[in-house]
Amino acid sequence: MDSISRYLFASFALALVVPFGSASGQTPTVNVETEYLMTLEGICELGQPIGQRLIVNCTSGSAHGPKINATVIPPTGDWLIPVTEGLLRLDVRGTLKTDDGELIFFEYGGVISGSKEAGDRLAKGEILTSKDVYFITAPKFSTSSKKYDWLNHIQAVGKMIGVQAGKFVKYDVFTVR
Repeated sequence: MDSISRYLFASFALALVVPFGSASGQTPTVNVETEYLMTLEGICELGQPIGQRLIVNCTSGSAHGPKINATVIPPTGDWLIPVTEGLLRLDVRGTLKTDDGELIFFEYGGVISGSKEAGDRLAKGEILTSKDVYFITAPKFSTSSKKYDWLNHIQAVGKMIGVQAGKFVKYDVFTVR
């Protein structure tokens, strides 16, 4: 067993032995901090219902931040999963091509929760913002690029800043520290 495997095994074993106590009345032991990573925008077609999913094809878009500038390229898409009235789960996968020619795969799950009124407004072609719906994502990245290898080592969170059905979706994305 290599040293990383031994460490992970010991950590999981310790977690099974050390009691965590009741969740009521406890305070967090760590803080979650975020650092702005990029603004990600997908240019998307109207979704097509297939079975229990709504399939959305994203044809282009962009990602711009302090350490990355890229274009969203095909294949990129969104498989929306309706859960209940006003609640959707996201299953998104896509490809970024950086301005220096590197490829980065991204994927994320997430939650969209909104009122019937917000859904009706979206269906009418209105632009919704984070004030209208709860729309949070958890992006992960994969690349074989040495320059962008640091993306392989982070977990990100995204918050929608604007969406218009059949037009675009735009998020601010943050590295979780």
